[in-house]
Amino acid sequence: MSRNAIRNWYLIHKWSSLIPTAFLLMLCVTGLPLIFHDEIDAVMGEDAETALSGTASAEGGLSLDVMLDRALAERPGQVPLFMAFSQDSSLLTVTTGPTPDAAGEDMTLLFLDRTTGASMGPAPGNASMDFLLQLHTDMFLGLPGMLTLGAMGILLVVALISGVVLYAPFMRKLPFGTVRKRRSKRLRRLDQHNFLGIVALGWMLVIALTGAINAFADPLTENWRDGQIARMTDAYAGTPALAPADYGSIDEAMSAAQQALPGRSPQFIGFPGGAWSSGHHYAIFFQGDRPVTQHLLTPALVDAATSELTDARTMPVINQALMMSKPLHFGDYGGLPLKLIWAALTLATIWVLWTGIILFLRRKPGEVERRIEEIRTGAAARASS
Repeated sequence: MSRNAIRNWYLIHKWSSLIPTAFLLMLCVTGLPLIFHDEIDAVMGEDAETALSGTASAEGGLSLDVMLDRALAERPGQVPLFMAFSQDSSLLTVTTGPTPDAAGEDMTLLFLDRTTGASMGPAPGNASMDFLLQLHTDMFLGLPGMLTLGAMGILLVVALISGVVLYAPFMRKLPFGTVRKRRSKRLRRLDQHNFLGIVALGWMLVIALTGAINAFADPLTENWRDGQIARMTDAYAGTPALAPADYGSIDEAMSAAQQALPGRSPQFIGFPGGAWSSGHHYAIFFQGDRPVTQHLLTPALVDAATSELTDARTMPVINQALMMSKPLHFGDYGGLPLKLIWAALTLATIWVLWTGIILFLRRKPGEVERRIEEIRTGAAARASS
């Protein structure tokens, strides 16, 4: 590359790294314990599934209508919003709220055992994990915070790509991973920064991209609801939303949906009027039966009054990417061994970010020009001799 090209890439890497660094450090520090949220909940006695046995609630148990009646009996005056199933235990959760379009802070999550019908009460809270999740998700700023963090994720992608562009000519005369141990502490730190950045490159790209996709979850969900869901329910356009008192049998709706999508397992039901459904339908979401496809959802819309299937379609690719990105972002699809790898790579990323800050703060006059020349000529080979 020419000197000007290297300079431009150097400046791109410099500022795309520096601008999001504080945000990225916060995301790494908060994300580290969130990787192990299941294990932490189990240790603190807040994992309801560990106490349950019997048939998975997604496969069978007591009638769904019976389970819903028992949940609503505990929350008089409220309406159902979601019903979610477990693939591993008899745990069944029912979310209620004062209105079908209730905000998240007004919702109540109830735990029930579908095998016995017993209520396990409201979901236990973990204030520390909830705090970390909220800080990690939107910094307590709602959608503006989510979009800001999404933009920081995109900048990280730019920083990683530009770093590779600069690292390749810099290392072309050296064996991969060379660290100049006999040179100054600053040069050793620079080499370690570059080496760990390259080693964790693929993982950081995945985390940055999935994090950016997650940051746009609300707009993507609204676009899906206003687009595909609206087209699937054209026949209901202009008609008043169904009142909760007129909801029909969930069991009959589930049966109609399973006939249209045989061999799939229900993950959750969105009740009429919520963000994941329409004003007239049970939106029953089914997942695949393999580790890779279990996060790919297919919604079946069933008329909540008549229990007749209206339509079933695969979600748009961008929404499927959203559903896949969440478990991939936290390493939730490969058990504890994958989580440990995720944690190690998170620590490596923290080191890369921290050393980047140190290198910037302790830079010397004329260093930019020296770095540009070193990259252009591959002078690292001579410097290590």
